[in-house]
Amino acid sequence: MPEGQSTTHAGDAGTNEGSIWRSLRAMIFGESGDDSLRHQLEEAIDAHEDDPAPDAKGDLSPLERTMVRNLLHFGERDAGDVGVPRADIIAVEEQTRFDDLVKIFAEAGHSRLPVYREKLDTIIGMVHIKDVFAILATGAPHPESLDGLIRQPLFVPMSRGVLDLLADMRASRVHLAVVLDEYFGTEGLVTIEDLIEEIVGDIEDEHDDAPEALIVPLDGGAWDVDGRAELEDIGETIDKRLAEVDEDIDTLAGLAALIAGHVPQAGACLSHDSGWKLEVIEADTRRVTKLRLHPPQPRSEESDA
Repeated sequence: MPEGQSTTHAGDAGTNEGSIWRSLRAMIFGESGDDSLRHQLEEAIDAHEDDPAPDAKGDLSPLERTMVRNLLHFGERDAGDVGVPRADIIAVEEQTRFDDLVKIFAEAGHSRLPVYREKLDTIIGMVHIKDVFAILATGAPHPESLDGLIRQPLFVPMSRGVLDLLADMRASRVHLAVVLDEYFGTEGLVTIEDLIEEIVGDIEDEHDDAPEALIVPLDGGAWDVDGRAELEDIGETIDKRLAEVDEDIDTLAGLAALIAGHVPQAGACLSHDSGWKLEVIEADTRRVTKLRLHPPQPRSEESDA
């Protein structure tokens, strides 16, 4: 038999053998589950999760393993999952005076600010700090309106995948996207930095304030908690029952609004089914910014009360 034909049959035999062994393994041990490359890579990372920094050059460091893991799940997220939520958006109204715009830029510390007409749901563009600085640096007359400074951002639905959004930003060279909800209202903002942070972690520069702890323990078992704190983190740190919600809620502020049925104001004290009390410390008409969690009281004390 010709040598090439023999080699071909040997390859077929190897393929069939592999298929037979996979079938036998599935019969004896059950299906092996997800055999995708993504799953295999994640299993390999899990196997080395607790490894210290590598001695051998070329091995992945703990930081690199974290970045690879983030990258494996990067494509699963969409524009509604990342970036700045609506409540935290800093924007300017289109009638804002140039001098006031400069002050807002200085206070916000951002390089781009959305411009809206009458209400935040009607964003008409954005202003880049480079255009503002060019006027200040050259001593040019201050414009009477912002019309000549307004650039167009991207407008994307919440369901837009982050990989597609990243490609959009690269192709258009526009690094700010306005995320729209199902009613075409403003849901949030996403910058290219937000997308990169999903892989490498938070990026802070010399102008950023030192990060504040979102969950702070107090004497007596109470906790001061930022309204933005994730329920998942609260469940792991304080009490897992606080994270058990059926509704699509991610933060403690959202849980407080759910319990109250509206945005509660400072001074409100809300009762959770677990016995925890949610005291609203700081809030405005749109959101809750700080709460204090009071632990459940022992039954004996409750009965005495």
